[in-house]
Amino acid sequence: MDKKATVIGAGLAGCEAAWTLAKFGYKVTLAEMKPKKRSPAHSSDMFSELVCSNSFKSDKITTASGLLKEEMRIMGSLLLEVAETCRVSAGGALAVDRNLFSERVTERILSNKNISVICKEVTSIDTKRPSIIAAGPLTEGEFARALSEKTGGFLSFYDAASPVLTAESIDFDRVFFADRYDYSGKGDYLNCYFNKIEYENFQSELMSAKTVEKAEFEKDKKLYEGCVPIEMLAKRGVDTMRYGPLRPVGLVDPKTGKRPWAAVQLRKEDLNGNLYNMVGFQTNLLFGEQKRIFRMIPGLENAEFARYGVMHRNSFLHSPKVLNKNLSIVKNDNIFVAGQLTGVEGYMASAMTGMVAARNLILSDSEKTVFIPSNKTMSGALIDYITTENDSFQPMGANMGLIQPENCEFKNKEQKRLFISKTAVKKMTEYVNDYRKLI
Repeated sequence: MDKKATVIGAGLAGCEAAWTLAKFGYKVTLAEMKPKKRSPAHSSDMFSELVCSNSFKSDKITTASGLLKEEMRIMGSLLLEVAETCRVSAGGALAVDRNLFSERVTERILSNKNISVICKEVTSIDTKRPSIIAAGPLTEGEFARALSEKTGGFLSFYDAASPVLTAESIDFDRVFFADRYDYSGKGDYLNCYFNKIEYENFQSELMSAKTVEKAEFEKDKKLYEGCVPIEMLAKRGVDTMRYGPLRPVGLVDPKTGKRPWAAVQLRKEDLNGNLYNMVGFQTNLLFGEQKRIFRMIPGLENAEFARYGVMHRNSFLHSPKVLNKNLSIVKNDNIFVAGQLTGVEGYMASAMTGMVAARNLILSDSEKTVFIPSNKTMSGALIDYITTENDSFQPMGANMGLIQPENCEFKNKEQKRLFISKTAVKKMTEYVNDYRKLI
């Protein structure tokens, strides 16, 4: 008897999911609302439309994005195979002719005998048939309500995330651990402290910084006062930030024994302390401006950004509460979720979850073991991040801070990353080989 599954959404994740299922012999129904309806961000009727950049970022294996793509190639990525046929010059990055890329992905999907495409807007979720939901970050309307119902209401509709830094890029000689009034007694926060001149220079740069131009469908969205962008706070007055997220009350600089003029607090983003979140730094600044201005903060002069701050219309699940490790919904374990809805960021991270969700749907359909890549791979580390308990969960893209290497003796940054990458490739190869034995 034929194995059957449904995939909702023909974006990057949906196409990878459908392709993976079809490759393993499944009869796939791929539901896509285009061309009958488009989201506000889409302009083409093709599948896997690239709505922002045409770049899939670095192809260098010692970078997070390069490693992720290498792992996806090992898993048999359709999108990366197509990308190589319409590649454009972009230095060390993999960039494509966006229209040609979407056209060729669409052609491959439509010509696959195991994939049937239906053009309709899905408004409900059929829990009786194994399915993968890859509806994308602009999911709304009746389907959003149906998904929210199936996941216990843990569906967010606005992405307001502060930047995340790698711990190895912070100057620990220039910061100190402390909580305000030492409530915890542990000093859980890292504090980057300003003197008056440093603070006023920082505030001045924020006031004149360049910001992202909002899309039309985002302009009427109002934010809670607690989510006001840091650059907007700077414009409200020279001391506004000092009475807000940069307030120094309850803090004492151990070097001087005095309270600093202002302080930026950094909070651990992961259990291992490889990543730190800039508390209260939601921002609409362009990424280049974030890098330039936030490096003015004492101790962050050489900051490396694992994730830049963002504020835009986005739908994503609170995955740590909603998803199992195999990307199935906790209360509906034959329904899987893939793409940006899971809380991953970036084209390739989104596509990767489609591949892994499809592989686990196959296993669950045959009542076999849940099987995901090792967290020593970039793919596995991302899945581990989005499915690990985290009350302040926000979307995350691929970054080297997600992987905690074992038995790594290298201190040099490039040597350490090469070690991580080689280990990840080995682990991903083992994952693919071991998966074949399970099915």
